[in-house]
Amino acid sequence: MNMNRLLPLLAVLALGGCATSQTTYLNNGEQGLTIDCSGEANSWATCYEKADASCAGTGYRIVGTDGTPAPKESDKTLGVDVGNYKNRSVVVVCK
Repeated sequence: MNMNRLLPLLAVLALGGCATSQTTYLNNGEQGLTIDCSGEANSWATCYEKADASCAGTGYRIVGTDGTPAPKESDKTLGVDVGNYKNRSVVVVCK
């Protein structure tokens, strides 16, 4: 494959990202999901969409969140949040 085609493909894959989830157990023994939706291409909404899909439409309860808070509109450049890599994760329990 030509290097000129490979570099843009790698860049898209690196920025494209998607939310991932894995099973976790809370201190009280309840089973939950840790959902990671870090990266520039994701948002907190991506976390909640993944939680909804992972819980098969039964709903979920948010147990905890961790990460970079959503910026105020005044902190964005031309309406877009640009800058550092964003870390976001949420722990949910399906209903």
